[in-house]
Amino acid sequence: MFFGENLTQIAFIGMVVVAVGGMAVALLFPLMTNGSAEQRVKAIAENRKNGPQVQKQSTFSRLVDGQKDGRRKQIQESLKQIEEREKQRKKRLTLRMMIMQSGLEISTNAFWVFSAITGLLFALPPLFFGIPWYVSVAGGVVGFLGFPRWFLNFLRRRRQNVFLHDFADAIDVMVRGLKAGLPVSDAMKVIAAESGPPVGPEFSEVVEGQRVGITIDQGIERMYERMPLSEVNFLGIVMAIQSKTGGNLSEALSNLSKVLRDRKKMKAKIRAVSQEAKSSAAIIGALPFVIMGGLTVLNPEYLNPLFYTSTGNIMLAGCGAWMGTGVLVMRKMINFEI
Repeated sequence: MFFGENLTQIAFIGMVVVAVGGMAVALLFPLMTNGSAEQRVKAIAENRKNGPQVQKQSTFSRLVDGQKDGRRKQIQESLKQIEEREKQRKKRLTLRMMIMQSGLEISTNAFWVFSAITGLLFALPPLFFGIPWYVSVAGGVVGFLGFPRWFLNFLRRRRQNVFLHDFADAIDVMVRGLKAGLPVSDAMKVIAAESGPPVGPEFSEVVEGQRVGITIDQGIERMYERMPLSEVNFLGIVMAIQSKTGGNLSEALSNLSKVLRDRKKMKAKIRAVSQEAKSSAAIIGALPFVIMGGLTVLNPEYLNPLFYTSTGNIMLAGCGAWMGTGVLVMRKMINFEI
């Protein structure tokens, strides 16, 4: 009974509190919202007064945005054109371009004469030593088609490595020349005069091309044909974008020089990390030949069935094919490109 009386009193007090609170809200709400209403009215009036200014600002911002969009479109078009040209160059890599990229000043006819001579040099020794004729034919094919192109690729890679070693320094020379007030052509003349081959001759070709009406962008595109490296492509992209959209060329080239040096450091780091794997691959690839040489010295007649029987020749051919496949797979695994 005591519990029921207390519950009734609590309910009565709660109802009174709710009623009083409702009356207070009804009486005080207009006073509380009057200030905010006045503030909204003032804000609307100020917006009407400042409407033309806001419209002018929005018009200016639209113009700025339009200029930015136009610049972005120009940059995108330039990048698309450069990508299409790069794809076309990769598709049309001819023998003449390979000779040009290797730095040799010979014609394609002289190259084929050299290939024929190397083919004879590879084909004749097996005949003198009494090895079967098909080994001589295989040696002739390797000497005629394989070795000359391998030699061209070797010269190309060596020339490209020398170019990359000095290319970042050449870009720094150009940056310092531009900051000193020299035009781009004069800065390239300094590089052509002061840098050694192949960087100096490549920039000299660009400078000489300007004398006959070739623009700097087109000259760098031709440099990329002679030196198909990503770093040269970066320079072409920077020069093409700057010529179409403007901007601080010295700052852009300075950033490019930093990127080139970072790429060079990354390549050196990758080369150091993969050197252990390359050494292991070289040991594994040379081990069968070392064992065959040792057996030939210790017991010359032990390996004769491999050379003088058809079954042994088939085994040698199979072993050579599997060894070549393994070497190519290991080479693919340990060579990294960035």
